[in-house]
Amino acid sequence: MFVILWEYEVKPGSKNRFQEAYGPDGAWVRLFEHDVHFRGTQLQRDPTRPLFYFTIDFWDSESAYTKFLAEHKAFYAKLDGDFAELTVRERRVVSFHFEPSAASC
Repeated sequence: MFVILWEYEVKPGSKNRFQEAYGPDGAWVRLFEHDVHFRGTQLQRDPTRPLFYFTIDFWDSESAYTKFLAEHKAFYAKLDGDFAELTVRERRVVSFHFEPSAASC
């Protein structure tokens, strides 16, 4: 499994719209769900910084994610532009390969 962690600083007054766009039923998940190799997204709020959020995206593999980005480049860029007004900044924190074990379930 390939995992990507993003961090967002949300603009004051934009929290609800941000949660809708980046949450489990939001536009980003709807885009990603077009690919059979997408496994899900979690949206988490930083408990010590109220305007900071993290998304954790799960894909079957890094190559599947890369292929998805290439195939959906224009729509990805459009969504990114549409939601840019909701955040002060965003950054890709880390990505890594992860093999779930029976013990972690």
